[in-house]
Amino acid sequence: MSSAVEVMRRLRFSRELVLLGVLIALVIVMSLLSPLFFTLGNLLNTSRYFVEVGLMALGMTLIIITGGIDLSVGSNLALVSVAVGFTFAAGLPLPVAILFGLMVGMAAGFFNSIFITFLELHPLVVTLGTFALFQGLAYGLTGARAISDFPDWFAYFGQAYLLGAVPGQLIIFLVAVVIVWLILSRTSFGRYVYAIGNNEEAARFSGVPIRRVKVAIYTGTGLLVAIASVIYTSRVYTARGDVGLGLELDVISAVVLGGASIYGGSGTIGGTVLGIVIIAILRNGLLLAGVPSTWQLFILGVLLLVAVFLNEFFRKGEE
Repeated sequence: MSSAVEVMRRLRFSRELVLLGVLIALVIVMSLLSPLFFTLGNLLNTSRYFVEVGLMALGMTLIIITGGIDLSVGSNLALVSVAVGFTFAAGLPLPVAILFGLMVGMAAGFFNSIFITFLELHPLVVTLGTFALFQGLAYGLTGARAISDFPDWFAYFGQAYLLGAVPGQLIIFLVAVVIVWLILSRTSFGRYVYAIGNNEEAARFSGVPIRRVKVAIYTGTGLLVAIASVIYTSRVYTARGDVGLGLELDVISAVVLGGASIYGGSGTIGGTVLGIVIIAILRNGLLLAGVPSTWQLFILGVLLLVAVFLNEFFRKGEE
């Protein structure tokens, strides 16, 4: 295995280059399956649907690099949607309701971080519990009701097009990508994130403020989830307690497919963005080709297993 990796290194292979090749091949295959796929309108329209997952995946990248996980992002999205919709219905101005929703998302992420950092519980156990907790809160507060009488300007966040073709939320996503990329690759905070993932004990002895870094990561991810929730609620123009179910699978799949190791210590924002686009292209192409949703889920699962195998392949070759 190590000799194969050495060959890849000599040929200047990287995870991102492999992912780019997969993306190109996927576009070709999907174009052959459906003549409607490779059109500018369809490709731009596809970007509308991966923005919410993409925003959550940016935060998840940092979490997974530290060796953590967050299974509650989909439930948090539902909770924020409910917070925005039902505080607005209760009489708050919508801008204040949106601000309240952002605070709820951050509070949910902070809540996760308290159990993970100060009580030192495993992130998988904590976020599995809050997955159910946040979803239960969203359902309980709404009573299966929905809010959809938002003012017209609220549609801008999830339905507007710039220059008549480019989805407005895509701009928000690109700005978020640049900000998170700069934080991870150009700041001491980003170096702390990698240090924790590579060896948390060594990072602690080196003076890395592990608790503060993890609190910031989970809280920041909560903010990104909240922004995604506002965009989602604006796009479907409805606040409900049952949104976001299953999105955590797409989010984690995008990050792992993008090269982040489930063991921590490796991962890039560029890789995550490629993973997001690959999953979006795959789902859109299979939908246009008439593939049933159950088989789409099966194919996504296979893709995730292959991604885990390849990441392990690269990781062992680098040791």
